[in-house]
Amino acid sequence: MGSLPNCPKCNSEYTYEDGSLLVCPECAHEWSVESVSEESEEKITKDAYGNVLNDGDTITVIKDLKVKGSSKVVKVGTKVKGIRLVEGDHDIDCKIDGFGAMQLKSEFVKKA
Repeated sequence: MGSLPNCPKCNSEYTYEDGSLLVCPECAHEWSVESVSEESEEKITKDAYGNVLNDGDTITVIKDLKVKGSSKVVKVGTKVKGIRLVEGDHDIDCKIDGFGAMQLKSEFVKKA
């Protein structure tokens, strides 16, 4: 079988070509080959207000965030310096004073 990419929506490996489009039989998602190559080149991470985030930026937390496995809470207004962008659901890797290394979602921060 050819080396077609997995479905970007459900990650199914059973994709097939239909004319100029790629189709997923499991979730019925259709996409073009060009859109896959453009997305894979560079993923843009944006904060809650649509500002583009980059490695090394300083951000501010906009919502109280409970720390899983602890009774601590990261308070609104906490500034975090020197972030690092990573792949995944929690797309910001950082160190927060008093908490240590953490991963945050970009939807709960704003660029400072």
